[in-house]
Amino acid sequence: MNTTVLFEARAKVLHDLDARGLAGAAAVSALEDAMTERGWWVEQWPEGKAYVAGLVAQDVQDLLFDGEAAARWPVCTTCPPESPVHSLHITPDLGGPDPIWVCEESGDVVAPLGDL
Repeated sequence: MNTTVLFEARAKVLHDLDARGLAGAAAVSALEDAMTERGWWVEQWPEGKAYVAGLVAQDVQDLLFDGEAAARWPVCTTCPPESPVHSLHITPDLGGPDPIWVCEESGDVVAPLGDL
C-alpha cells in the first residue's frame, strides 16, 4: 500500500490541531489511532484514498470529544464571541474529496482541511 495519502492526511490534521493549540499527547495519540484504522480501511478500499484526510479529521474529532478530556476540536473562532461554543465540521460528510471545515452554526466555510 502507498502510505503517502495517509501521511498527507496526518500532516493536515496535525497542522489543524496545532493551529488551535491542541497538538498535545492526547490529540496526537488520537491521530495515530485514526491513522491505524484508516490505514486498514484504505487497504480494503483503495479507491477511497480521496476521502482519507477528511475521515481522519472526523475520527480525531470523535476520539477527542468522546475521550477523557471531552475536548471540542476545532472550536469555531469566526462567530461572534457571545455565540455559544461550537465546533467546525468536515464537509462533505464522507470526508472528501477536498474536505473543508464548516461552522456548524452559521454554515460558513472556514478553511480547507490543513489550513486552519
